[in-house]
Amino acid sequence: MNHPPVTLPRLTTLARTAAPKLLEAVVAPLVIVYASMALVGLKGALFAALGWVYLGVAWRLARRVKVPATMLLAALAITLRTAIAFWTGSWRLYFIQPELGTIIMGFVFLVSVRLNKPLVQKLTLDYVHLPSALLKHERMRRFFARITLLWAFVLLANSTVSIWLAVHEAFPGTFMILRTSAVAAMSGLAIFFSIYAFKRVLRRLQVAHT
Repeated sequence: MNHPPVTLPRLTTLARTAAPKLLEAVVAPLVIVYASMALVGLKGALFAALGWVYLGVAWRLARRVKVPATMLLAALAITLRTAIAFWTGSWRLYFIQPELGTIIMGFVFLVSVRLNKPLVQKLTLDYVHLPSALLKHERMRRFFARITLLWAFVLLANSTVSIWLAVHEAFPGTFMILRTSAVAAMSGLAIFFSIYAFKRVLRRLQVAHT
């Protein structure tokens, strides 16, 4: 089967597009929670994390920018998490709740591969634009299927470790440090491999169409 010529996007362009969203959704909340816990304690940190999500929604509404459905769901989820944590007085429930959702998401990743609709491809398109010719190429389709499997197991492993630490650690500060370190190590390795594999398949496609 002959594939049409592929115009390959530069990885630096992809990174510049994705970085602001990753900063807002991942890095900033983590920094806010750590800083707030040090300054005002755990309850203040919970409210700070809640406030950050609502600030993101309010900022988009003020600028008349469409609020992504995922952000609205995140706002609802963190509101419920915060309410349950205050109602029960358990910090463990605050941190375990999203891990249960992550486990479900891990199985959704697995099912998406079985249905030949790898979820990593859809999530990637939420952050960056990829040419349709590139997405239809057989090598790229195999890449997204394999990377989706990889991230399914990463999500399941991260959640398992996080829940184990939440159950066995007595202090939320220690839990956050250990959990962040473990998740960062596993996710970092997966990110490195994903980028390496993506560059490799792009190079092969580029050679094939020169």
